[in-house]
Amino acid sequence: MSRPKWQIEDSVRLIRNVRNDGTYPGLDPGAPLVRRGSIGYVVDVGTFLQDQIIYSVNFLDIDMIVGCREEELIGAEEPWTPSRFEFREKVRIIVELPVGSDAVIAEGAIGEIIKVIRDAPGGVAYHTHFDSLPGRILQIPERLLESLTPE
Repeated sequence: MSRPKWQIEDSVRLIRNVRNDGTYPGLDPGAPLVRRGSIGYVVDVGTFLQDQIIYSVNFLDIDMIVGCREEELIGAEEPWTPSRFEFREKVRIIVELPVGSDAVIAEGAIGEIIKVIRDAPGGVAYHTHFDSLPGRILQIPERLLESLTPE
């Protein structure tokens, strides 16, 4: 097992939404706990299954301590580009989009976010899968997508 990247009192930023995996008391499994972009402070460092480092992070603005995996965190001072959507979120495209010479994604087509690309030219983009184009993943700029749920 590698050494922990962060130590107690380090300031970190969450890069993925964290939901209750069933271990947070008083909330249903799957309930949202902490939103991506939130900043907290490491209060403890431990392990899970002897090979995963888990950081207990105190998110002061919501008064909650949550266990986070190393890949869910970056240093609070590291560059961060917020995004509207994240992995597995369902979205709708707001324009008709030609795909090569043989296919079109119709305006209003529903897709699923496969990956967030924060450093794409022109701003945040997403690898997105549309049911209407099976087996293909497209990189779609954020400005062409809307949420299926009210924000």
